[in-house]
Amino acid sequence: MKVRKIPMRKCLASNELYPKKELLRIVKTPSGQVVVDLTGKQNGRGAYLKLNQENIEVLKKNHSLKRALDCDIPASIYKELEELLK
Repeated sequence: MKVRKIPMRKCLASNELYPKKELLRIVKTPSGQVVVDLTGKQNGRGAYLKLNQENIEVLKKNHSLKRALDCDIPASIYKELEELLK
């Protein structure tokens, strides 16, 4: 039986590789709106995040999500990430 390759993605905050299913995707849609993609299949430019409190703090401090998606990130996105963490 052939072994299937597991897709790996890099966490934006920690710069570590994880299996894609373990990460949360944040997307800038073609219309320019930034949303948290729970399905992982939404159209647009995506950035991946291992969901924990340390990584959320790193995103806020370093503005790495802003650089990755090349747009301003609303505060509601960070609030939504913290809600998902709970």
